[in-house]
Amino acid sequence: MTADRTTGFTDIDHQHWSLRYLPAWARPFGRLARWDRPIGIWLLVFPCWWSLALASGRDWTHLLGWMVVFALGAIAMRGAGCTWNDILDRNIDADVERTRSRPLPSGEVRLRAAVIWMGLQALVGAVILFKFNKFAVAVGFASLAVVAVYPLMKRITSWPQVVLGFAFNWGALLGFAAVTGTLSWATVALYFGGVAWTLVYDTIYAMQDQRDDAIVGVGSTARRFAEAPRLWLSIFATTAAALWMAAGLLAPLGLPYFVVLAGVALHFGWQILDLKPQNQADCLAKFKANAQVGWLMLAAIVVGQFG
Repeated sequence: MTADRTTGFTDIDHQHWSLRYLPAWARPFGRLARWDRPIGIWLLVFPCWWSLALASGRDWTHLLGWMVVFALGAIAMRGAGCTWNDILDRNIDADVERTRSRPLPSGEVRLRAAVIWMGLQALVGAVILFKFNKFAVAVGFASLAVVAVYPLMKRITSWPQVVLGFAFNWGALLGFAAVTGTLSWATVALYFGGVAWTLVYDTIYAMQDQRDDAIVGVGSTARRFAEAPRLWLSIFATTAAALWMAAGLLAPLGLPYFVVLAGVALHFGWQILDLKPQNQADCLAKFKANAQVGWLMLAAIVVGQFG
C-alpha cells in the first residue's frame, strides 16, 4: 500500500556521512547536490566507466586513472544537475510528499544561494572537461542542452525518463571520446542501451510519486504505464539488453562479455517480477539495486577483453 501523506515518507538517509559530519550550515547544500543519495552518482558514472573500459582495452593503469577523473566529474555534474532540477521544481516539490522537505521548498536554502552553489559545482565539472581533447570537449558541451531542459519535460510529456536517459548516459559517448578522440558504433549502442536502462530504473523510481504527480499535473512513464507496468518495464529492459548485446558484437568483445550480460538480463527479470509498484520502499530499493547492473556491465566489458 502506498504510504499515506501523513507518514512523511522520504528517501533521505539520515545516517549518511553528509548529514552526520558536515557543519549544520553545509548540510542543506549537500542535500541539494544529493550527496546523501549517492545512487545517482553511480548511475551517472557507470556509463562513463563502461566506455572508458571499452576504449582502454587492457591498459588497466590508464583505465583506473580515467575512472577516478570521471568519478570526480560525475559527482560535480550530478550535483549541479540536481541543484538545477530543484531550482526549477521548487514549487512542485513543495506539493509532493517525498520531496517537500528538500532544502528549497522547506526554506533551508534561499534561491540565490542555490544558484551560486550550482555554478560552483558546474565550474568544477568544466575544469575537468577542459582537460580533455577538443573532440571530447565538444561532446561534453553537446550534453548541456539536454541537461538544461530535462527538469521541464515532465510538465509537457509523459516521457521525461527518455530525456533523463539521454543526459545520464552521455558518459557512454564522452568516456570513449576522451580516450580515443573519436566515437564508435559500439559506444552508440552502449549509449542507447543505457537510455533504455534509464527507462527501467527511473520508471520504477517515479512509481513512488504517482499519486502526488497526478495531483500536481506532471507526467512520467510510471503514470503513463500504470495499468501495465511489468509489460513496459520488460520492453525497456529487453531493449537495453539487445542494444548492449549489439555493443558487444560491434566492439567486438569475447564470449565472457555475453555470459555476464546474461546475468544483467536475469537481474532485470528479478527487478520486474519482484517489483511492488504500490510500495514506495520497495520501488526505492529496486531503483537502488540498479547499481548492481552497472557493476555487472563494467565487469562484462572488462572480461570481454579476454575473449
